[in-house]
Formats: sequence, C-alpha cells, structure tokens
Amino acid sequence: MRHDDRRRRALRFAALAGLLIAGGLPCERAAGQDLRIEHVTVISPERSLALADANVMVREGRIAAIVPAGKDTDVRPGTLTIDGRGLDLVPGLIDSHVHLGSIPGMTDEQERAHLEIARAARDQIPRSYLYFGFTTLIDLISTPDEMARWKSQDPVPDTYFCGAAALMDGYPMNYLPKPQRYARAPYMLVEPQGGAPLPAGVDPATHTPQAVVARMKSDGAICVKTFFERGFGGVHDLPVPRPETIRALVGAAHAAGLPVLMHANSAEAQAFGLDTGVDILAHGLWNADETAAPGELTPAVRSILDRVVAAQVGWQPTLQVLYGLQDLFNPGFLSDPMLTRVLPRTLIDWYGTSEGQWFREVIAADIPGPDPGAALRQGLAVPIGRVAAATGYLTKHGARVLFGTDTPSAPTYANPPGFNAWMEMHRLLEAGVTPAQIFAAATLGNARALRLDREIGTIEVGKRANLLLVRTDPRQTVEAYAGIVKVILGGRALDPGGLAANR
Repeated sequence: MRHDDRRRRALRFAALAGLLIAGGLPCERAAGQDLRIEHVTVISPERSLALADANVMVREGRIAAIVPAGKDTDVRPGTLTIDGRGLDLVPGLIDSHVHLGSIPGMTDEQERAHLEIARAARDQIPRSYLYFGFTTLIDLISTPDEMARWKSQDPVPDTYFCGAAALMDGYPMNYLPKPQRYARAPYMLVEPQGGAPLPAGVDPATHTPQAVVARMKSDGAICVKTFFERGFGGVHDLPVPRPETIRALVGAAHAAGLPVLMHANSAEAQAFGLDTGVDILAHGLWNADETAAPGELTPAVRSILDRVVAAQVGWQPTLQVLYGLQDLFNPGFLSDPMLTRVLPRTLIDWYGTSEGQWFREVIAADIPGPDPGAALRQGLAVPIGRVAAATGYLTKHGARVLFGTDTPSAPTYANPPGFNAWMEMHRLLEAGVTPAQIFAAATLGNARALRLDREIGTIEVGKRANLLLVRTDPRQTVEAYAGIVKVILGGRALDPGGLAANR
C-alpha cells in the first residue's frame, strides 16, 4: 500500500468513518441454565449497604430470587450451585462507547492478507471484554453486517447500537470518497442547501431529523449519535450542523424514546451540545481556544463544566484515548504481560513487525523533529491535563460522569479490548474519581443514561442475570476486576480462565 493510501486509511479509521450505518435488530440472547449462588454478599449500586449471606437464584437468564441463605426451597433438579462464601456478587459492567467493526491496528487490506491472525483476533475480542467484566457494550456507530458478524461469536457480550446522524459532508463522512459516503450513510442529515444541487440519489425528505430518527428506531437503535467536529490533523474547515437541526434531532429522538449522544471534544462543541439539548457528551473536553497550562481549568472552561453539572448531561471522559496514541511510541507497550490475556500471541507479534507499525509511522510523519514520541507527549500534555482536571471537577460537583472508553478510538493497537477499559479505570482514579464512583458509572449510571436500567445495571429480581463474582468489593478498589471468579452472562457462568487469550 502506498504511503498516501495508508494515510487516508489512517485518517478514515481515526475518524471512525465508514461506520455510519446502525446495526440490525438485537440478536436473541440465549439463557443459561438455572443457577444458584449461595452464601454470597450482594453489592449493587442502588443499595446503600451490601446484602450479606444471600442466595441468588437465576432462571431462564434472569434473576428469579434474592433471599437470605437457607430460605430458598424451590431448587430445580440440574441447577448449577456456586459457593459464594467470602465472595461478592456485583452487576456486570457496561462500556457505553465502543466500536466493534475492526480489529484494532489492522486495516481491511491487512486483515485480508493475514486471515489466520485476524480470525484468531475476532474470536478473542468478545472474550476480552468479558474477561474484564464487561457484559454489555454500546457500539455508537455500526453496520448491519458488522453487528451480525460480531454477534455470531460465542460467547459475546450483550451489544446494543446507536444510529449515526452525521451532517452531509461533515465529520466523519468527509473521510470517505464521494459518492461512497452517501451510500453508506442512511442516517445522514441534509440541511437546506440554498439552491445547491444534492448528490444523485439523495432525497432530502428521507434525511430530515424526523425521517432519520424514524429509520433508526425501526432498525432497532437504542440511541442517536451525532457530531460537532470542525476537524483535526490539518483539516479544520468541516461543516458543522446548525443549532436548529440538532434541536429538531433531539426532539424527534426524545419523542421516539432515544437518548442523543454528541461527539464533542472541544469547548465550542460542548457548548453547542448544551445549547441544543443533547443527553450525553461523548468525549472529555480536550480542546479549547485559549492558552492554558496542563491541568488548568480556565474560567471559560469551568463555565462549560458548570453547565454540564446544572443540566445533568452525561459526560464520557474517554481519558485513555490520547494515551492510546502516545503508547504507539512506548517501546515496552507490546511487552506488557496483560496484553497476552486479551490478544492472541500471533496478533501481538504482528504488531511488532514493520507492517504492524504502519499507524505509528503515519503519526510520526506528521510530527517534526527527531523524537516524534517525545513531541507527541508534549503536544498532548495540555489536553490530557485538561480532561483529567475537568473529570475531577465534574465528579466533585455531582455531574453524571459515565464510563466509556471509545475502544478503539483510532487504528492503534494501544486501545486493546477489555484491557483498554482497565486502563481507563486507572486514568479515572488519577483524575480523582473514586472506585465507588467508577462502579456506579459503569453499572447503573450507564444503564440509566442509555435507558437500559429496566434490564441491567443492578442486581434485582426480574433483571437480566449479567453478573460478576469477585473476591473484593469494587467500591473499594478497581483491582476487584483483575480477580474475577466468574463472569455470568444471561445466567451462563463463564470461567475467566477460559476467556483469556492464549489459553
């Protein structure tokens, strides 16, 4: 592949272009066998106190009873019993911002050239999310074929999707060539063009906010994803939507029962999202048109954060995104033993080849000086510091901080599935978020924000049995997720050893 072609591909992936069609209807979820967890301590975010020495019954994939130990008498023959003495039972985790169509760090062409490596990777990636306790994923942008392919794996986390309402020729559509971009964006928004001709085959009546939301709803989307992005990496003049367009989109989405997320990583974008009434700002506030020191929150930035708190808008920090670029230049990253738990050895070895380093080369080519890694770290110090400080500020002031990782944010191998979320937790700790707040954000907080709280997010009778059996209280330490005893997916008990890569 020529360098220019690789560069275009890198930008395309970095923008998540080509992932503009929402997936098909949710797949049928098989129920596990009847399950009884006895003498366990139940820790659930809606409870102020843990429930000690309880028996939890699971039938047909749902929680059937939560009773004091010794009080459950109706135990069916064939029920699997797990001794929970000394263990805690918590809800399965939810990552509210993932992208599941591609193998991190691989282009489509590279996948076709290395079918065995790619096949092993695609088989492992769902297991890697489960390995770290993520029983539910929200793919913010997908395609029907990609969702079907993802859900064909076994086991696979419960997965939902958003439809992507991108402005015609704006981000991220701009990274696809015409006319391909229009064919792959059925939820594209078309604004009045002032007499300018529309592309062939584009009917503006099917691309109004109301029409777009209606189509998403009929396709089974649970949310709407839209964008405010003027560009990056040398592109800074992309069209952005008008306020009245997004207000109409929000109104139509809310009428259909769908929350609206907005890609918004700048001060301008987050102010726009607040002005237009979106429900969730997807990304922390990386960029602001003012000079600041790392970790400094200027009055202008603080005013936006105060509006986030007042409006109780959901806020996804996605702190690990920028580290995923920095770690391309970390010579020790591919030697991290944790990688061998979430990626096949063949894929890790391929990342270390000159071909596997292609995205690093693309990034390095855009950075002047003899040490692109050092220059990149210096350039990212302010946005990383700003998001970390903003996350701590919002958490301290009672904002709705949600757990989402944007895995993978770009074609970087340094956003590995599952492990990326583990690293995100530690970034949140560094920013001042407590383990208890991370626990709430990744369970009930995400479930409520995506309107899934009738199904998941807590341990209550009638809810889907997506559960984790752990050795320590995750409200006290995130290390609890490094020692999961059992992952329970729809009542099906999974051994983490069987989920690990290279098993």
